Amino acid sequence: MIAIGRSSHPHLRSAVFLAALAFDQTCSQLAASAEIPAIASRQLVEKKTFTDVEIAEGFFKTAFGAEYHLAGRVDRIRKYDGPVRVFVDGNGGERKAQLAKVVADIGERVQHLDIALAENSESANVLVKLVRDRDLNPTITAFFGSAKAREIRGSLDPQCLSGFRKNDRYEIQHSDVILTIDNGDFTFLDCAYEELLQSLGPINDTATVPWTMFNDNVSMGYFDVYDQYILNVLYDPRIKPGMTITEVKSLLPDVLADVRAWVRKINRLSE
Repeated sequence: MIAIGRSSHPHLRSAVFLAALAFDQTCSQLAASAEIPAIASRQLVEKKTFTDVEIAEGFFKTAFGAEYHLAGRVDRIRKYDGPVRVFVDGNGGERKAQLAKVVADIGERVQHLDIALAENSESANVLVKLVRDRDLNPTITAFFGSAKAREIRGSLDPQCLSGFRKNDRYEIQHSDVILTIDNGDFTFLDCAYEELLQSLGPINDTATVPWTMFNDNVSMGYFDVYDQYILNVLYDPRIKPGMTITEVKSLLPDVLADVRAWVRKINRLSE
């Protein structure tokens, strides 16, 4: 199966590329920083209280489906079923330091996700490639081949991109993330959070949920509370790769109760 979903950067356009072949087998919230006013201003007005229905809507619209796909099924849960190790390849010491904080922040806020940096690419199942904007298209070609690169550029004209391979049990086996380093701090962090999170499973963009970064009209630059709900539901141990919407719905009330308690605790939210 090949599926493509666009990420939410209205000012630049990006893409998520999913190649899933059945035979293929700590730190506080990073950007509470007055150093990046575009992030600080968003955090000041962030909505943090949601009903079960609102959380469930975002989860089902992002964890199932794909914005664009050529073949194969997209009606199953897709996620890692083990530790996630991230290797960052490319130049840019400052960007690597920022990305290390992004990875640590995700690991702190998703309770049952074991994610950390890897020392080398051989021990990693997520490869993040840092490139200059002028080198983005050649890098996409190197990662996905000429035919798919043309297809991606023709459909989505990306500025940053992520994708994953899964096996026939819908377990993600490997993810690739490509980030540009020379479009400013806000754009880098916005792309880094969204592409890393989508490479973990919630690949489908939606224009109908206004609180998620997986919306083409929404830019965050940090790991917002609503998307913490989505990722914590996805990585709850009771939610298994390959589950259908019906199977997840039967578990969701109990899962949501536990996820709510965790998200409230980690974000110091009131009841």
